Amino acid sequence: MNDTPNKVVFTSREPFDLERIHAAAVYCSDGRFGEQIDEFVQVALGLPRYDRVVMPGGPACLAGHFSVYFEQQSVQRNLAFLIEAHGLTRVLLIAHQDCAYYTHRLKVPPEKLEPTQRTDLAKAAKFIASIDATLKVETYFARKVSGGVRFETV
Repeated sequence: MNDTPNKVVFTSREPFDLERIHAAAVYCSDGRFGEQIDEFVQVALGLPRYDRVVMPGGPACLAGHFSVYFEQQSVQRNLAFLIEAHGLTRVLLIAHQDCAYYTHRLKVPPEKLEPTQRTDLAKAAKFIASIDATLKVETYFARKVSGGVRFETV
């Protein structure tokens, strides 16, 4: 056991707010889209402190792909926990253009990528509704446009 005190590495300037927003976003861990997703959810949708369920492929894990069955079970357990413990009433599913999870893990050819993602968003939304039918589930697609990212409803 170490008896020396922990060295402070950083203290955030952001104040801590105890109030929960009762919303979560499920999206891909591709860091190139992280800041834009935060801005979209916080500014456009008005959810300043939403819960994040982030992993490669995001909602793809909830679309019933056999090859990612165990990932789906894990995400399902985590969402069920958040629904109960954080009182979620709203879940956002966000897919993004050119997702490597689809091309590398799921082996989706580039020409079928976006149609597959859009279909998977609908499947994932249906799956989440099966966990709790009272949840409001919203689906979005993030598209790269002239140096930025545009969010479209699906």
